[in-house]
Amino acid sequence: MLVGIPKETKDHEYRVGLVPSTVRELAQKGHQVIVETGAGLGAGLTDGDYAAAGAELVAGPDEVFGRAELIVKVKEPLADERKKLKAGQIIFTYLHLAPDRAQTEDLIAAGVTAIAYETVTSPLGTLPLLAPMSEVAGRMGPHVGANCLHKANGGRGVLLAGVPGVPSADVVILGGGVAGSNAALIALGMGAGVTVVDRNPDVLRRLATQFGTAIRTVMSTRETVEAFCRRSDLVVSGVLVPGAAAPKLISAETVKAMKPGTVIVDIAIDQGGSAETSRPTTHSEPTYVVDDVVHYCVTNMPGAVARTSTFALNNVTLPFVLALADKGCRRALGEDPHLRAGLNIHEGKVTYKAVADALKLPYTKAEAALRL
Repeated sequence: MLVGIPKETKDHEYRVGLVPSTVRELAQKGHQVIVETGAGLGAGLTDGDYAAAGAELVAGPDEVFGRAELIVKVKEPLADERKKLKAGQIIFTYLHLAPDRAQTEDLIAAGVTAIAYETVTSPLGTLPLLAPMSEVAGRMGPHVGANCLHKANGGRGVLLAGVPGVPSADVVILGGGVAGSNAALIALGMGAGVTVVDRNPDVLRRLATQFGTAIRTVMSTRETVEAFCRRSDLVVSGVLVPGAAAPKLISAETVKAMKPGTVIVDIAIDQGGSAETSRPTTHSEPTYVVDDVVHYCVTNMPGAVARTSTFALNNVTLPFVLALADKGCRRALGEDPHLRAGLNIHEGKVTYKAVADALKLPYTKAEAALRL
């Protein structure tokens, strides 16, 4: 199979779909890999590294999209990239379609097979291709939040750790999953007071076992979310409903009632965000202010630490990329129900129910679309 790796074009996105070691694995199995020149530079990977691994370097995205049977990316194809897609191609990347009608409609019209990292499952019911980026974003959350709390950046002027005689910042984390637990780990390490809010008692028990009395765990209700957000200095939201739009846990009224200079870091922004006041931002312009509350809603947070993120992502995507290349799309998806769970669009049909429901589009089961 001919596998194509384009250079990412999202604002300050420095990750790359495949690292040279993965290219070498593909090449040794007889597959051809084409890589756009400069695609890996942001992650410290040179064109020479890719050439040595067996890749063919091509000058621009047109050749990658024009020739590749399987396109492996990191972020969703932007509008200009979607125009280059053609029927029968496979695109394997983060898609986050539920809040993105324009992308969904373009992928339907293109007739491609679109497999989303974020909905591929594991035998344990986890999301193995989302987990490493959730770990990165979760660990970044307290760091970027601490910076946003600086007075010069619009924040309250609060030091996360405090100092002797002055209390530490009050950090509230919505969601105790992969992103939330990693955010808690870092926030505690930075000396903050941490409260994690989740609706799953088992998650709260796991966090209590992991962190002991160092954190507070609270059952999520509308009342507790409102109360703890209003008392916080920093809110980090990592709430996830797989493949679906994120629930709006923080109302506009709650934002209005929060202390001036409070910060919201909305890790869930890829799926639409957890606050009614959240809207996507970029690394170039990461924040905005609503009712004196600073919102950080960058849709590709892990792109800021591209080398760590790229290798972490490749560690988990490798077996799926090899399966698609070795077996072809239909056989790979037919044999592996966990990879099949990643299928969001196939030949003009929406095959992931949460996406179809969110956008009010017709839904076709993956098995029916693939004619298995």
